[in-house]
Amino acid sequence: MDVMTSRPPEPRRTALPPLRPPAFTGRLHDARTATVVGRWLGVAFAVCFVTGLVSHYLQRPPDWLADALPARPVWGYRLTQGLHVATGLAAIVLLLVKLWTVYPRLFVWPPVRSARHALERLSVGLLVAAAVFEVLTGLLNIAEWYPWPFSFVPVHFAVAWVATGSILLHIAVKSPEIAAHWGRRSEGTRALPAEDAVDRRSLLLGTGAAVGAVTLTTVGQTFTPLKAFDLLAPRHPDHGPQGLPVNRTAAAAGVSARTLGAWRLEVAGPRPYALTLDALRAMRQTAVRLPIACVEGWSVDAGWGGVQMRDLVERAGGRPGRDAVRVTSLEVSGSYRVMEMGAEYAEDPLTLLALTLNGQSLSLDHGFPARIIAPNRPGVLQTKWVHRLEVL
Repeated sequence: MDVMTSRPPEPRRTALPPLRPPAFTGRLHDARTATVVGRWLGVAFAVCFVTGLVSHYLQRPPDWLADALPARPVWGYRLTQGLHVATGLAAIVLLLVKLWTVYPRLFVWPPVRSARHALERLSVGLLVAAAVFEVLTGLLNIAEWYPWPFSFVPVHFAVAWVATGSILLHIAVKSPEIAAHWGRRSEGTRALPAEDAVDRRSLLLGTGAAVGAVTLTTVGQTFTPLKAFDLLAPRHPDHGPQGLPVNRTAAAAGVSARTLGAWRLEVAGPRPYALTLDALRAMRQTAVRLPIACVEGWSVDAGWGGVQMRDLVERAGGRPGRDAVRVTSLEVSGSYRVMEMGAEYAEDPLTLLALTLNGQSLSLDHGFPARIIAPNRPGVLQTKWVHRLEVL
């Protein structure tokens, strides 16, 4: 008797549902909310861009500008860099809210409907990428953590131009929509559901409160009257050797008491000479009170004492007010091991080869035996462990 075998039934094929973009039913993903937050974010980025230009050209001036950089006001860099970091931190909050407001538009289908729409999407892509890059790398720079293979300063500076250009392009493309939702009584705003206005105000008030909280808990590292609230900033203006923070310690720079040995200051010029520390101390001493301000956002006033740079330049046969100075540190390596200061700084009576800090000899971490202190200069250019000056 034959045994008949039956085949198992073939599985039923079901058609996949058509691919559709996700639907967003949440409220406040609207043009009015985006416009208001965008205004705040635009102001923050504008302040960051302008103050960033100041910082960049003070650190790395082109040749034609080097001798014309102003030494006044003495607190100029402290103000501009403090604003740069404070508005950059505020921009993180604003950027997150802005992205939340507009992210449903990333799923618009079809992705490109016209040339204008393509330009709009391109501007949005550039803007988001550049803005996120700027605030993220800026935040990590404040913490002095560099998990990338490129040099922070030139790349951050270059992308700032990309971000600024993409903001201007975005504003140009979206100008009709921005104008329609600019004010509470604008045509586009009146067309939105009236019941959303209360929630929108709550969102904007909450955003403002978050920005205020971030600012209050970080700005004390620069604006010292608020230093008691300095809870989230990576540094406190009073914490460190001799009451000042230290970014780069002597150990990190490869400088030690053994390295110093029989230290002498070498001064090169038409009449070169060398000085021991005792000989420097025997020269006319000048006391000044100047802030030291760093690119990471912290700054603090301190009392400095030492020899005026113009006295050292003149003794070497230089011409104060006309000759620049190259300064070399004992640091083993580093981008700022060799620094040049323009004639404006070298001639200024407040620019010192400092030997004391707050009435005491410099500690090793603060640049013993001698360091530069000058008005309106980034902290990275206040060179520590100076062992050579060259009149240019």
